[in-house]
Amino acid sequence: MSQPFKVAAVQAAPAFLDLDKAVEKAIALIDEAGSKDVKLIAFPETWIPGYPWWIWLGAPAWGMQFVGRYFDNSIEAGSEHEEALREAARRNGTQVVLGVSERAGGSLYMGQWIIGSDGEIIARRRKLKPTHVERTVFGEGDGSDITVHDTEIGRVGALCCWEHLQPLTKYAMYSQHEQIHIASWPSFSLYRGAAYALGPELNTSASQMYAAEGQCFVIASSATVSQEMYELLCDTPDKQQFLQPGGGFARIFGPDGAPIGEPLGENEEGLLIAEIDLAAIAYAKAAADPVGHYSRPDVLRLMFNRRANPPVMAFEEGTKLAAEIEEGVSAAEAEDVKDAAE
Repeated sequence: MSQPFKVAAVQAAPAFLDLDKAVEKAIALIDEAGSKDVKLIAFPETWIPGYPWWIWLGAPAWGMQFVGRYFDNSIEAGSEHEEALREAARRNGTQVVLGVSERAGGSLYMGQWIIGSDGEIIARRRKLKPTHVERTVFGEGDGSDITVHDTEIGRVGALCCWEHLQPLTKYAMYSQHEQIHIASWPSFSLYRGAAYALGPELNTSASQMYAAEGQCFVIASSATVSQEMYELLCDTPDKQQFLQPGGGFARIFGPDGAPIGEPLGENEEGLLIAEIDLAAIAYAKAAADPVGHYSRPDVLRLMFNRRANPPVMAFEEGTKLAAEIEEGVSAAEAEDVKDAAE
């Protein structure tokens, strides 16, 4: 888009462990964004049906009480719930980036679904590597999930939470000339005062640095922990110390790293809305483009496998893949020989 337009970062508690109500609340926020002429709205990490905080609070045996409910209330691709969300995007003419727990067969994935303003699915990406105890709940994505997409408002990409602490993942995204980046976070109210790395200061800085490094706009959405969630999950004094209500720190940053828009209060729910102008990216790139004029590929470069990595593929697809890999290896060997000769 050649003109400035509005974007929104969601800061709100999910309808925890209730898929129907979670979708209803998401649609209400999309409708609110549409009424304010917002062209893109970004939701927090696994906001549907909420982040599984119990994995950080107690023993696995204690947390098993939530496993069935979480699985049943995770969303499936192609479901009626997805159709309702797509209709909301279409009705409002708003691009939507949803943070979801995606159910596929017997497994769950930390998904970010990008829905176009026409209601069509642009992408369903999955977090490449769930962080720490998240691996007890979720499966992994693959190289096909590290992708920036051409859309009607610009080149849009997304990452979850501590994917923003993975330098190579970030560089792979920057290399695709991202203009608008969605950073989906849970709330920052876990282990407060005891684990600085999980707090708002460091992780907000990660979003800000992503904007400055990638010279792109960053929409950093953040959930909050509701009182109802706190009472459900924190049933003992030690758990009450581990997780606190609130924790909302939604932010929007420009391509020079500057914050845009007035943040909401930590316990406040709503939309952080800001107007952005993609023309500003050219000025940031003029100073330092780490995948262009500010790079040194003769010294450092990234090898990036973009392929999808399904556990099962048809025999003919496997044969084709093997041939392509062999061809790629041969080409790489030829390049090595050329480099050595020079």
